[in-house]
Amino acid sequence: MSEDYNCMPMHSHDKHYYDGDWQAPSGADTIEVLSSATEQVVGRVPRGSAEDVDHAVKAARRAFGSWSQVPVEERAQWLEKLAAALKPRVPQIAEAISHEVGTAIGYSKKVQAEFPVMMVGMNARFIRNAKLEEELGNSLVVKEPVGVVGCITPWNYPLHQVVCKIGPALAAGCTVVLKPAEAAPLSAFMLAEAAHEIGLPAGVLNIVSGDGPVVGEAIVTHSGVDMVSFTGSLRAGRRVAALAGDDIKKVCLELGGKSAFIVLDDAPFDKAVPAGVNNCMQNSGQTCSAWTRMLVPRVRHDEAVELAKAQLAKLTLGDPFDPDTRLGPLSSARQREIVLGYIEKGRAEGATLVVGGGRPASLPTGYYVEPTIFSNVSPSMTIAQEEIFGPVLSVIPYDTEAEAIRITNDSIYGLAGGVWSGTKERAMAVARQLRTGQVDVNGGRYNPLAPFGGYKKSGVGREIGPLALDEFFQLKAIQQ
Repeated sequence: MSEDYNCMPMHSHDKHYYDGDWQAPSGADTIEVLSSATEQVVGRVPRGSAEDVDHAVKAARRAFGSWSQVPVEERAQWLEKLAAALKPRVPQIAEAISHEVGTAIGYSKKVQAEFPVMMVGMNARFIRNAKLEEELGNSLVVKEPVGVVGCITPWNYPLHQVVCKIGPALAAGCTVVLKPAEAAPLSAFMLAEAAHEIGLPAGVLNIVSGDGPVVGEAIVTHSGVDMVSFTGSLRAGRRVAALAGDDIKKVCLELGGKSAFIVLDDAPFDKAVPAGVNNCMQNSGQTCSAWTRMLVPRVRHDEAVELAKAQLAKLTLGDPFDPDTRLGPLSSARQREIVLGYIEKGRAEGATLVVGGGRPASLPTGYYVEPTIFSNVSPSMTIAQEEIFGPVLSVIPYDTEAEAIRITNDSIYGLAGGVWSGTKERAMAVARQLRTGQVDVNGGRYNPLAPFGGYKKSGVGREIGPLALDEFFQLKAIQQ
């Protein structure tokens, strides 16, 4: 562990945040937050109950009437104040998430901390520019806030995923009850501190920490919750959708991915293949949209594998607080075992292990897995079909462009992907045939204005950008 982070202060919170203040939990049980690099306790938060959720939802319900009527400009200003209060906390947020998730500190500062803070402020601009009323014939169609929104977020990008939900929800005039991931809750409590500091009206943002089966399900089933926005696994998403369906609640689900990156035969392999490796390995593979399947022409398969191997060698695995580290540990011992289990399946099913495949001997402490490449992967293999959520790349050969498109679309998921060709026109033609929510063409840069979400079992609804606001509105037609 790098010297500057050897003595990370304990982030201990013994209260939930709801109704505009810190509230004692109904029970005394707590959740220990572990560092993924040291396996030591770095924080504690309350293990909430259905009773705590009930208090938080009632606070949100009371606040909704007034918050939904707050003028758009005033709501936008509150978001800007919240972003300003979060900005000085960026170093602390990045440090906490690097411990919780294993994210390398450089990536953590930019992506896990600075970007979400920026997104809070961006939602102020989105709501200012939103068209909330439209005349259609003799009707006035009005967009109104959906109500109290229950938000349940994952551990891999803990603040980012929170902001993707609460930013547009608050901008739209909704109030929120949030359950952060139990494995990575610390940044949510820093968000609560910032909200309290600026005096955000009581009940607008409410946070109850705890586990999914108790706190998560209490939020989803509470009669005072009008909508549920969930990000997590397909298994958990099915459960959320089923529970919400009993009350006919609106749901927004951002679930898994098994994204493919098609390298066409006329692509510049020296640029395309390294870009594909970097995308797959971001956040040590703990990214739902990561390009974990690299499709390459069969006649150039071996060339692509060598380029991938060379690029992977540049991505240093190690202490997430070392500035030279590109890949840190995984988030937990459980996640490490899941990933190692998939690697064993890849071997057993006949894929060729090119590099990696185990726990690094030089890093006996921490939840590390060697970054791994499999070649000669068949599209039907488990590692080509199921989400691994770790640093594992599958290189899949294809014979024709049509076959590459078919392999890409032969997945229960459809979250993201990429195409690289020698010409933009050819890449765009392929991109239009992919059944997926986002596609990057020839190294297209990330766009924070673009909607994010998936086809098929990758989810329902969209997050990020101005179009994300629509998830938090109901439509009312007033005939005149």
